[in-house]
Amino acid sequence: MAETKHRLSEVERAERRAQDRERLQRAAQELLSSEGWQRWVRARALFHSYSLRNCMLLAQQCHERGIEARRVAGFRAWLKLGRCVRKGEKGLVVLAPMLLKRREQESQDSEEKRVVFRAAFVFADSQTDPLPGVEPAPLEPPSEPLTGDSHRHLLGRLETFARTIDFDVAFEALDGSAGGWCDAKRRRIVVDAALPANAQVRVLVHELAHSLGVGYQQFGRARAEVIVDTVTFAVCSSVGLAVDGESIPYVAGWGEDGALEAVVAFAETIDALARRLEDAISDPVEEPEEGVRDGLGLGAMPSA
Repeated sequence: MAETKHRLSEVERAERRAQDRERLQRAAQELLSSEGWQRWVRARALFHSYSLRNCMLLAQQCHERGIEARRVAGFRAWLKLGRCVRKGEKGLVVLAPMLLKRREQESQDSEEKRVVFRAAFVFADSQTDPLPGVEPAPLEPPSEPLTGDSHRHLLGRLETFARTIDFDVAFEALDGSAGGWCDAKRRRIVVDAALPANAQVRVLVHELAHSLGVGYQQFGRARAEVIVDTVTFAVCSSVGLAVDGESIPYVAGWGEDGALEAVVAFAETIDALARRLEDAISDPVEEPEEGVRDGLGLGAMPSA
């Protein structure tokens, strides 16, 4: 006889939602330290197909459990990549969206749906082994130096994006070491024409982040630079530009009151801006990342 699947009661569902909220709260608290912020930024750069809060969860759990992760995926996704999760390995918790339909419908034409989030599990590459007789997919992400020319094709995509927000981009000879600048009033971005193409991509991403409303007047100089530098780090990492040598900026003290809410809001801003620029330079024929295939690419606070 087939085993009957246990259906959760309302009390059990409420307990699970409370656990999810508590887990996210702990992960968000990590952002208040410089080390915790850096861990989240690196997780965001590596796992950019995952949501902001899932990246927070992954960063926290990998740190607490001492897990090295260059890539994370679900159990079945790893099999498709030519690797198998080792027996006894405990998964990393993420929140996966699930679409629910209201059971009792007044009519078939007024079907009500809502999205809730349930705990799901992914595994880091360090928790897997290659499958015998199968060529595993490479784990190291592509990495090209800023001194190279490999990403020149992205400059055109970034210029196209700039036009969609009514900014002009010019490549001119610049004195000094600024590399570029953004004039929000004149809606103009200038990039140093003498830089290598890959470095121009980095500068243009940085200045476009400013053009999306991250100015000194709105955020103050220190916070504005943290936002645009972090966005630049995430976006360049997502397309395989080697920016690991650059420091990850941090502002000590995000506000005397409501520091946690403030730092999470900054992280949300960074994530949203990075996604806009990542979408602008992504290849439209690219295969989705494993997190998206597994239904884990979208995340949010669990519903109460």
